[in-house]
Amino acid sequence: MFAEWRHAYANIALTGGNLFFLLIAVKLPTPAGLSLAAGTVGATSLYAWYANLRRYRAVSDTPTSRVSSAPQGYIELVGKGVCSARERLMSPLSALPCLWYRYLVEEKSGNKWHRIDSGVSSEVFGLNDGTGSILIDPNNAEIFSSNKQVRMNGNFRHTEWALIEGETLYVLGEHVTHNGSTVYLNARQDISNLLAEWKRDKKNLLKRFDLDSDGHISHDEWELARRAAVSQVEQAHQETRLQADSSMIKKPHGRLFLISNRAPEGMASRYLRWAWVHLGLLLAACLTIAMML
Repeated sequence: MFAEWRHAYANIALTGGNLFFLLIAVKLPTPAGLSLAAGTVGATSLYAWYANLRRYRAVSDTPTSRVSSAPQGYIELVGKGVCSARERLMSPLSALPCLWYRYLVEEKSGNKWHRIDSGVSSEVFGLNDGTGSILIDPNNAEIFSSNKQVRMNGNFRHTEWALIEGETLYVLGEHVTHNGSTVYLNARQDISNLLAEWKRDKKNLLKRFDLDSDGHISHDEWELARRAAVSQVEQAHQETRLQADSSMIKKPHGRLFLISNRAPEGMASRYLRWAWVHLGLLLAACLTIAMML
């Protein structure tokens, strides 16, 4: 199940379940029933209240940075989505150009829909806020998009969400900058991998290094190949070291990673409303326990 749905359905399921337990406690007011219901509602509501409040605080308390002066670490950005790849990403169902997509294919059986296929893109895209551009790695992000299309085809339902180039995006995540001079490079391993690749292509290996044309690579010829591999790897490493800095927003460790084409104020308000709902259920559970004492 997708991250966005997990959060929305978790709130609905927990609220409905807790109301159900409270109803049982009212209908069957035995000490055991009241204790079980109140304890279950209290524990789940406390967890849900904290989870929603944590999200609300992350969105509302993190100041908006500018790309040109963004610090390293956990930041919030708002800007226009831009394509960073040479070839534009195409959504699989509607075949429209986009920055990111998610799709779901369901088949109807009776009165229920069953998922038969789903997928989500992982390609990196960009964000430009007028002061500069930065890359966004959408992997493991909670992504909310108002661009939703639903198509029916017989007993099949196709649903697609997308982020479109040029629309305003809100991003909350970890800002990291990779510098060519600080990239870890393992020359020995890279040389070994390159030689192994050459050995798998025996035809080209013989063409390049079988100097006596006997159909075999002698010790001296293999040494020549090894030196060529060393030279090629050294050149590739030098080019990597000279590369300019590359900045990216990615998933932080243990914190909310959020991408949305909706206003952050609306996102924060939704988290806060759910926090109040679960706090109310928590207080109801505590009141029930207090009445039992």
